[in-house]
Formats: sequence, structure tokens, C-alpha cells
Amino acid sequence: MDIIYLNDLRIDTVIGIYDWERRIKQTVVLDLEMGADIRQAAASDHIDDTLNYKAVAKRIIGFVEESEYQLVETLAEKVAEIILGEFDVPWVRIRLNKQGAVRGARDVGVIIERGTQA
Repeated sequence: MDIIYLNDLRIDTVIGIYDWERRIKQTVVLDLEMGADIRQAAASDHIDDTLNYKAVAKRIIGFVEESEYQLVETLAEKVAEIILGEFDVPWVRIRLNKQGAVRGARDVGVIIERGTQA
């Protein structure tokens, strides 16, 4: 299985459990790894034969910007469901980072894998 990835996708959204977090937007950072077979695209050199990472990014940005989840776990799960369900991807790994959520730590978040790797 090949992997198409998007790293450091920064999106502002409402995320958090505290009252003050429900009133502001915070930046989450997504790293996405998506399973794909790129051989046909490599042979044809045509975008229709591969996973269009720009389309994935556009869909995820729109979704995350409009979401208002309390937990990064929930947001990561919903992003995985979109990628697997809408983009014919058999496997995805998502790293969702809520930078600055813990004093003294630069990064904090979750890493999930969903689907089946070939």
C-alpha cells in the first residue's frame, strides 16, 4: 500500500470542554496519512486516477471549521469517517494536535488509525 499524506494542516475551530473554549476558536493541526494504490496514476499521469489530496483538504477544512466538538478524540474519529467514507480510502492514520492545551507541552492530541492496511 502506498501512502498519500497531508501534514501540518492548520484549522481554526471550536474545541474543548471548558466554558471559555466554547466561546473561541482554537487552532488544531492535522497530519493525515491515507492508504492508496498510486500505480495507475503513475502510469496515466492523470489526477482522476489517484486520491486528490486537495479535495481531501478542502473537505476536511470545511468540516473542521464548522464543527464544535468537546474532545479531540471525537473530532479525529469524525475526520476518519469522512476520509474512509467519501474518498474510497481503505486506511487512514490521523494525528490531531491541539497545540498549547497543556502548559509546558508544545503538542498534545491523539493519533488514530482506521480501516485496513493492505
